[in-house]
Amino acid sequence: MRENYREIRDDWQLAKVLHEDHDVIKRCAFQNVNLTSESELSLSHNYTDCIFLGCTLPRGFKQKTRDCLFFPKMGESFHYRSHLYTAEELYEGYDPAKLHTLDTCFDSRVYRHYLKMGKRADNIKETLARTLHDHSISDSLHAYLKTRDPRTIVGVMGGHGILRTAPSYRQIVYLSKRLTETGSLMISGGGPGAMEATHLGAWMAGRTTEEVEDALETLFAAPAFTDKEWLKTAMDVRKKYRQLDYESLGMPTWLYGHEPATPFATHIAKYFDNSIREDSILTIAMGGIIYTPGSAGTMQEIFQEAVQNHYLSYGISSPMIFLGKEYWTSEVPVWPLLQDMLARGKYKNLKLTLTDEQEEVVSVISDFRS
Repeated sequence: MRENYREIRDDWQLAKVLHEDHDVIKRCAFQNVNLTSESELSLSHNYTDCIFLGCTLPRGFKQKTRDCLFFPKMGESFHYRSHLYTAEELYEGYDPAKLHTLDTCFDSRVYRHYLKMGKRADNIKETLARTLHDHSISDSLHAYLKTRDPRTIVGVMGGHGILRTAPSYRQIVYLSKRLTETGSLMISGGGPGAMEATHLGAWMAGRTTEEVEDALETLFAAPAFTDKEWLKTAMDVRKKYRQLDYESLGMPTWLYGHEPATPFATHIAKYFDNSIREDSILTIAMGGIIYTPGSAGTMQEIFQEAVQNHYLSYGISSPMIFLGKEYWTSEVPVWPLLQDMLARGKYKNLKLTLTDEQEEVVSVISDFRS
């Protein structure tokens, strides 16, 4: 097997490889870096079997290359990336003091372009650009997670329409806060409702109950994601309570671009292709998934995860925890169905828990990890 490509993602890594004493640079993947920042040094090398993804190159550079691949920037409102998004990048151009700027920020511009070209675009350049973008997100996601124990990654699934004022929202906030403080990396679909509550809890990790309640009180001014100050109030909380010690991962999609991405996620993997995004969330969350009340999307995720666990697709079966006994047994009777399927051998290897208690969720996740 040939050696893997050495990935060059930032200016520091670029400077390091360019300053190495090699006449020929081999099998490097340069990702969205500017080689004109050190044009003379860049042109002092030859390059063999390298990949250049969305890079800025000095004049005459390609004459120094042999058997290399070049993927230029596609000229769209989005481009190939070398790292995951941050809230600051997605909402670049948004000013909380000027609410109308939400319509002109980066995320909104990309969404308008996405709708203009069609959710199922037939323009080959557009589909290639989207595919390259999503590839770069998946590659950046792999780089971000590769040093983490997969059993520390815990997902939360649930409805996007849960109001900030709902008891279930507060419950998810405190549960996510507790799990984050005990070593979990919390992930979700990165949108509003239960997803936002997940990342708010992680954002407030390490803080007091009084501070969490103060943050919630600020958010209550705009309880639904359709409220005009939904994003502003979130930004107000972020500004008041900085987070430097804990992280969380949101994974939204422009398919549901009318739902704003939560700015409480410290790392954001935003995709065009929702099927890749959905499968990635379920695959990554090997530490277990907590299902909070939700509708069709949440139910799809339940049975998609059950398939992975049944077949041990990734070598282990992770806990599937249903939070809300009444909801999952009566309102949406998924729990009795899964129990019956297990009893009859239609499903195997599932690790199922039904509970209303935060402490039981924490215990199940902790026991599985250890």
